[in-house]
Amino acid sequence: MSNLNQNKVTLEEGTEVLMQFKKRGGLLPVAVQDFKSGEILMIASVNREALDHSIKTNEAAFWSTSRNELWIKGATSGNRMKIQEILVDCDQDALIYKVSLEAGGVCHTKTKEGLYRRSCFYRSMDGDGEKLTFK
Repeated sequence: MSNLNQNKVTLEEGTEVLMQFKKRGGLLPVAVQDFKSGEILMIASVNREALDHSIKTNEAAFWSTSRNELWIKGATSGNRMKIQEILVDCDQDALIYKVSLEAGGVCHTKTKEGLYRRSCFYRSMDGDGEKLTFK
């Protein structure tokens, strides 16, 4: 087996964590999913520092691309997420954080009642792709 094929087998079928941060410029996409319901709550990015923090503390941490800094979800809003499980895709270049919400919602936007929305995915697109409808 060639070295390239061996590396692919190790990456895709092995048990060693070999996250491919270099492949994506230092950041990996992470989908955040409610542990119980399976609902997708948000999409974000992690770098090595954010992933290490998440693993060590079981609290969801990300890399803020707008602020260019570590973002510990809920540190300012109180909307903390406890990580129950981290899933790694076949190429080790994307993640899913399965979380339990500790308080409030997930999204930085709020409902008319002033509450944080449970998910960042609170609108759906119509069939023509021209209008958004609140869920």
